[in-house]
Amino acid sequence: MERIKEQRLASAGTFCPNEECQLHAQVDEGNIIKFGKSKQGVQRYRCKSCATTFSATRGTLFYRKHAALKDILETLALLAEGVRISSLARAKGFKEDTILRWLREAARHADAVEEALMGDYEVSKAQVDGLWAYVGNKGKKGATRNARIEESSGA
Repeated sequence: MERIKEQRLASAGTFCPNEECQLHAQVDEGNIIKFGKSKQGVQRYRCKSCATTFSATRGTLFYRKHAALKDILETLALLAEGVRISSLARAKGFKEDTILRWLREAARHADAVEEALMGDYEVSKAQVDGLWAYVGNKGKKGATRNARIEESSGA
C-alpha cells in the first residue's frame, strides 16, 4: 500500500534553502540549528550539512529590509484601506518609491501563496478568495468592510 505523505507549508528554520546542499528543501531533517540573531533581532539559522547561514526572513517580503516589520505591515494595511502613497510618504517618512517597492513585493508574495494553495493543495479560486477576505477582515467571522468603517468612524 502506497503511503501518502502529508503536504504542508514549511516555516523558516526547518529546511536548508541552499540549492547545492544535499538536504536542500528537506523539512525537519535535523540539519538546521539556530545561529544567533541579526542586528535587527531577526533569528539566523545554519545548516550543519553545508554550513550555509540564512535568516528567518529569507524568501519573505521582509528580507533585507531596514524598516521595522511593524512599519511595513502598517503602511501596507493603510494602502489597502485606500490611503494615498503620497500621504503615507509624508506621514511615515518613507520615500514613495520605497512604499511602491513594498507594495509590488507584497503582491508577488500574495501571488506565490495563492499559486501554492491552488496548485499543491487543490484549493479552488473561490476558497482562496474567501481566505483573502478572511485575512482582510483580520480573522473576524462575518465581518464586512462597511462594519469596520463604521467602527472606526465612531458611528
